[in-house]
Amino acid sequence: MNETTDIELRRDVEAIQIPSGNKVTLTAGTRVVITQALGGSYTVATDRGLARVQSADADALGIEAGAEAAPAATSEAAPADPAETEKAVWDQLKTCYDPEIPVNIVDLGLIYDCRLEPSDAGAKVAVKMTLTAPGCGMGPAIAAEAKSKILTVPGVSDGEVELVWDPPWNPGMISEAGKMKLGML
Repeated sequence: MNETTDIELRRDVEAIQIPSGNKVTLTAGTRVVITQALGGSYTVATDRGLARVQSADADALGIEAGAEAAPAATSEAAPADPAETEKAVWDQLKTCYDPEIPVNIVDLGLIYDCRLEPSDAGAKVAVKMTLTAPGCGMGPAIAAEAKSKILTVPGVSDGEVELVWDPPWNPGMISEAGKMKLGML
C-alpha cells in the first residue's frame, strides 16, 4: 500500500517514532501520510517525522482493522514434522518488515540464525537477528514483532529474538528477491 494523500487521524494513537524507537502519541486530527503498509503495521509520515502504527490501531488511520495484517499461522494443530514447524517460523519472520525498507527481515538478511528446540510442550524458537544500522532504535520493536509472530505458529511454545552485531550487516546479505524489490538487480 502506498498512499499519497493526507489522512487525518480519527483518534489518538500510540506509535513508535522511527528511527529512535521511542513511544509517541499521535493525536486525533494529526495529518499523516502512509508510506508503507506491510506485515501488519503502518509507517506514517507526520510533521514530526516517521512513526510506526500497529494494525490493531488501523482504525485511527481510517482503515478497517486487520485489512493489511500479516497472515497468521493457518492451523491450530501443531505440525507433526519439526521441519514443517521451522518452515512456518520462517514464513512468519517473512511477515516482519523494517519500517523504512519495503523488504521483509529475512530477505534483508537480518536473520542470522533460527533454531528450534523440540519439547513435549512445543518447540522453543531462538532467533539471532541484526539491524541494518547498529544505532537504530527500532531494533527492540522489530525483535518484539518477530517474537510475537513466531509465537503464533502452532507447535511453538516459547520464543526468543536476540539482537546481535557480529557479523556486521551489509547490503551483500540481501537476498536476490530483496535486491529485486529494491531495484538493486
